[in-house]
Amino acid sequence: MDFGIGFLSNNVMLPILDFFYGIVPSYGFAIIALTLVIRFAVFPLSAGQIRNMRKMKIVQPLMKERQEQIKQRYKNDTAKQQEEMSKLMQEFGNPLAGCAPLLLQMPILFALFATLRGSPFTNTPYDINVQIFPQEQIERIEPEAFETKAKNIYINDGVHYKIAALLPGGNKLAVGETTKVELQTAEGRSFKTLVAEDPEAQINEPDIEITKGSERLKVNKDGTITALEPGDATVRVTVPGIAANTGFLFIKALGRVGVTDENGNINFDILSMVLLFGIGIYINQQLSGSQSAGQGADQQQTVNKITPLLFSGMFLFFPLPAGVLMYIVVANFFQMGQTWFLMREPLPENLQKILEEQEKAESDREALPFERKRSKKKEKTSG
Repeated sequence: MDFGIGFLSNNVMLPILDFFYGIVPSYGFAIIALTLVIRFAVFPLSAGQIRNMRKMKIVQPLMKERQEQIKQRYKNDTAKQQEEMSKLMQEFGNPLAGCAPLLLQMPILFALFATLRGSPFTNTPYDINVQIFPQEQIERIEPEAFETKAKNIYINDGVHYKIAALLPGGNKLAVGETTKVELQTAEGRSFKTLVAEDPEAQINEPDIEITKGSERLKVNKDGTITALEPGDATVRVTVPGIAANTGFLFIKALGRVGVTDENGNINFDILSMVLLFGIGIYINQQLSGSQSAGQGADQQQTVNKITPLLFSGMFLFFPLPAGVLMYIVVANFFQMGQTWFLMREPLPENLQKILEEQEKAESDREALPFERKRSKKKEKTSG
């Protein structure tokens, strides 16, 4: 039994999605509501990560100075050096501690991501690999039903089933053999039966195509496949997402993929969300205080400018459905508000003292002739 991403998606994400769709029958609204619910749920974890990052940013210069002193003082005594380093970590905290909250929330965020990449928002593909043998080797084939992993398929608003693609005769065929691709639940109810029993079902017929080895396999109109030549082939069954062509606000279709369409026309709704994502990253970096003055500030500012461009450009090469992009943009702006709020929390007394000493030392330091004028922005110390 799956207790990982699939479990979270089926037992947490989809019920929340159905709940909000039941309140406001809009899949776009349901995506936003689901995103906010999950982000609030992981708020304590991500808040711990931001607080630790803020703390380490303040204590890091002092820690580095103390580490160098320990190395020099106990350079001939490794055991003592490790002991003192351990004490230093206990005093200031481990810089890697901020990774733990991030790792804990990753399965939840992956499950949310997986939910929005599936039905009803996008078309759901099933890939079936088929091995074809010569006729004279037919006796070596032991018929055994082949079944793909089951996926949730919406056939109507709020109505979905876990459906797998099935080859009753197995995925090993002899030349000339014919078998039929079936879609059915674990209980044996076929996709066609489920659709026929629901008078309000909105879903269209699945599409079947050969994506590899088209010369070795033939697909017939009734969904049967016929082996033609020995070798490997792949059959893809695609079940349409009932909300894939549904629009929301400025988004033309939640299932639309790519900044340009097949004719080279620009999808401005997708482009807008990619740009919003990059802008969100940049603002978030500014809010988190990575623009502070000091040694390496210029390099940090350069990284801050490049990072949003890199992450935004990523979506040009790894396009995602519009519904997933909308989730990413909403989550990014939520993170922005969270960072703004947490960066204004009052600091503990010891950190406040360290920060004030750093700021005093920075203001007393005379700029060298070749240095740029230092930024006047400082760490926000209290609300």
